[in-house]
Amino acid sequence: MSSRSIRVTPSFSFAWAEDAAWLGVWTGLRSLQVLIIMPTGLFLGALAAMLLRHPDVAFYEIDRIAFGLLCLGVAGRAVVTRQRLLATDRATWPMIGLTGLAIASLMEQPFDNESWCLLAGKFIVPFALFHLAKLVFIEERSLRHFEFFALVILAYLCFTSIAFLAGAKSVIFPRFILDESLGHQADRARGPLLQAVANGVSINLLGVLALHSFLRGRLRGVKAAALLASIPIAILATMTRAVWLSFVISIGVMIFRARNRGLRRICVAVAIVGVLGLLVVLNFDDQRRTLTERLEEPGPVDYRQAVYLGSWQMFLEKPLTGWGVNQMPFELARHVSGYKEKELYPHNTYLELLVEHGVVGLALYLWLMWEIFRLGQGLVSQSEAGSFLNQEFHAVWPVLLGIYWMNAAVVVMNYQFVNGILFTLAGMLAAQRQRAASNLISNHSFSKAALPAC
Repeated sequence: MSSRSIRVTPSFSFAWAEDAAWLGVWTGLRSLQVLIIMPTGLFLGALAAMLLRHPDVAFYEIDRIAFGLLCLGVAGRAVVTRQRLLATDRATWPMIGLTGLAIASLMEQPFDNESWCLLAGKFIVPFALFHLAKLVFIEERSLRHFEFFALVILAYLCFTSIAFLAGAKSVIFPRFILDESLGHQADRARGPLLQAVANGVSINLLGVLALHSFLRGRLRGVKAAALLASIPIAILATMTRAVWLSFVISIGVMIFRARNRGLRRICVAVAIVGVLGLLVVLNFDDQRRTLTERLEEPGPVDYRQAVYLGSWQMFLEKPLTGWGVNQMPFELARHVSGYKEKELYPHNTYLELLVEHGVVGLALYLWLMWEIFRLGQGLVSQSEAGSFLNQEFHAVWPVLLGIYWMNAAVVVMNYQFVNGILFTLAGMLAAQRQRAASNLISNHSFSKAALPAC
């Protein structure tokens, strides 16, 4: 009996291990299949994770996991459908240049997780989303899903900001937004991004997309009126002068420069609601005092003058190679007098690029912004006249970029969600331009084939 047990047990164990291996392979293939068939959901899920991720260390990597699943799903789909996985664009080359400069800088430094996270948030993830968007958002259905996602996120951010302004903090979710030990500017409507500027820029960008959706008839009725009316109040709740200024300028540009009468009328209505909301807020002593203090506060201006001067001195010391990624906060504290902080920040994206990567880095960034701007200059085909990327979207594209550029002059754009939204939209436009070029080549080839032989 004992000898029989010795003979049977190994075969049984081998069969069990073989079944487990096949089960693992089958589960992996089924999981990959699920990822392949839902690229739009993966993309929007990754953006949501970038917005809502908890800053606690134990939950920090959720956005990286979502981004990794997105890359895996899109790559698998490209292999199955025989798509070209990396279709380069004119904007690709400055992206590669900036990323290469940053990686080369970090390779010369001791490993620092924070520096690599900054590199990912500023360059790697946004640039990857640009190219992934070209593969994912190629059909009108996927574009409408993105549009719906943008409207839902806008409604959530506006609701959270207005609730903070009204003192209804019990309805704010997630709760870490109210934690004063996390992030910055806990006394303002900062949203899940934990900084009022990032929250304001997000609301401004998504608000322009909401205006575009209203013009297309995708946003109607009482919901449309409530959402559009909440935008200026939510902007006001950020208590940030740069956000206020960029919002006023963007609305003013669309009122006086837009060719679409409907867009001009909507912007006038939004401006009127903003003025009325401001008058209502001024009726409350606490809010009126806060607004007055924010407008008259000289501290941020004096601080910026000091760090700008110190940053310029740093640039003059290393104008070509720069100081390297994430070296500026420590070095800037040595170049600025009158402040006891061990780390100081330039609060200017362009100045940080100039100091960290020298003239070459800033030149590459300006080249990138120019190429992204050019994406909205193409003509829209008749087949896409009623789509999300129609001619009206091309008209507001400079406004979206202007909002981003203006705020980048007063803060460093390290916000992964803000960068992700902008570069996703840019990737959609790049895909549209490639479709137009392919159609032009196809039509030209067809016309040549139709010519009679001599």
